[in-house]
Amino acid sequence: MTTVAEPAIKAEPTDAELMQWYRQMVLIRQFELRCAQSYQQQKVGGFCHLYVGQEAVAVGSIGAIRKEDYVITAYRDHGHAIARGMDIHPLFAELYGKRTGCSHGKGGSMHFFDAEKNFFGGHAIVGAHIPLAVGLGWAIKYRKQDRVALCYFGDGAINQGSFHEALNLAGLFKLPCIFLVENNEYGMGTHVRRASAVTELKLRTADAYGIPGKDVDGMDTLAMYKMVRSAAEYCRQGNGSIFLEVKTYRYRGHSMSDPQKYRSREEVAEYQKHDPIGRLEKVLHERRLLDDAKTSAIADEIHRMVEAAHEKADADPMPDNDDVWTDIYAQPFGPYR
Repeated sequence: MTTVAEPAIKAEPTDAELMQWYRQMVLIRQFELRCAQSYQQQKVGGFCHLYVGQEAVAVGSIGAIRKEDYVITAYRDHGHAIARGMDIHPLFAELYGKRTGCSHGKGGSMHFFDAEKNFFGGHAIVGAHIPLAVGLGWAIKYRKQDRVALCYFGDGAINQGSFHEALNLAGLFKLPCIFLVENNEYGMGTHVRRASAVTELKLRTADAYGIPGKDVDGMDTLAMYKMVRSAAEYCRQGNGSIFLEVKTYRYRGHSMSDPQKYRSREEVAEYQKHDPIGRLEKVLHERRLLDDAKTSAIADEIHRMVEAAHEKADADPMPDNDDVWTDIYAQPFGPYR
């Protein structure tokens, strides 16, 4: 058995951080519910993968890193973008294919980007962004920067060759990467027990690549914060990468077109008893930071914010025909016709 040092769990968030995270989680939930409505109204083109139920993962983990750290994720990216601080108007606009979108309406749901916030997507191909995270880690080490690269992916990506190639390089070069698998138990409609010979995913990296694996309750915002903060400190100290298996659950289907025939309503209802927003809400009530009136006021305020952003994006212009020739190269040197 490979012996690898493990990070300690420490550090407590402030009351202000807890309230900020609560607002972010409520915003993600309401944004996603509005997305579902917009998809049903045929305002959203292409695929749409909702993050409902997994809010604590993005909010707690991104709350634990610095603004200069890199974040990269897969196609279920709405929650991460909002947790990273992206404004919801260009997110709605991107979903609607408008030129005011964060990717100028050319990427859609699976390709949210904001380079200024060091948020590098939103990637549609399963597991294809994990080598990109290793590239970010390599850049950090090459430039001798005090940064980490936080990479999210689903349990379905674990069996992709790109995952193993990437982690081998991260382990070999001791890159400052946090590999975070959001194990929501299903890769599309297939349960992890039917797809992985080893269902404790954290065990699949230490012996193979010298990268320690830890697990954490992804329905608990505080647990996410503490674990990722410690993991980031571990990486910054030059120890190399770390692998986090986050146990979470999505209440909606794999995508909006998923009829969810592979699981029962009772199963979903059982997980909803441990709703991440409700759990953080309970903590805030215990600390006297929140009461029923304030909870209702925050929900109403965020609902108005979401509706205003949606209506603005809905009225925004579509890209011009000539926009098909832009964003092809990093440095424009057209014309391309």
